[in-house]
Amino acid sequence: MSSICLMDTSIFLGPLNVPNYNQHRASVLEDFKTYSQAGCTFLLPMATILETGNHIAQNGDGTMQRKTAIRFVKEVKAAFTGEAPWRPTKFPNTTEILLWIDQFPDLAGKNKAPLKL
Repeated sequence: MSSICLMDTSIFLGPLNVPNYNQHRASVLEDFKTYSQAGCTFLLPMATILETGNHIAQNGDGTMQRKTAIRFVKEVKAAFTGEAPWRPTKFPNTTEILLWIDQFPDLAGKNKAPLKL
């Protein structure tokens, strides 16, 4: 099994080359290449998709927003069709969320590791 890398918003903005959010693009692409060659599986969470879309919609003039939004749509669609190097995470439906959400308050306060006090 390969290692899993979550595509955080700050990372996903790099390959998309979002203006004003691409200061670390070169290092992000280099790291992506390194992890990719190591066989990592890249996952794109829904939160990242939503946050990235929000950054694009609030960034620059209409022309810049549209050009960036077109790149964004292409990459998100590619993730869903298996054409991108990253895959979307599974989105739970309402029934699934309702099955586990009531457990959250009890689980949030528990130790996550046996040695953690």
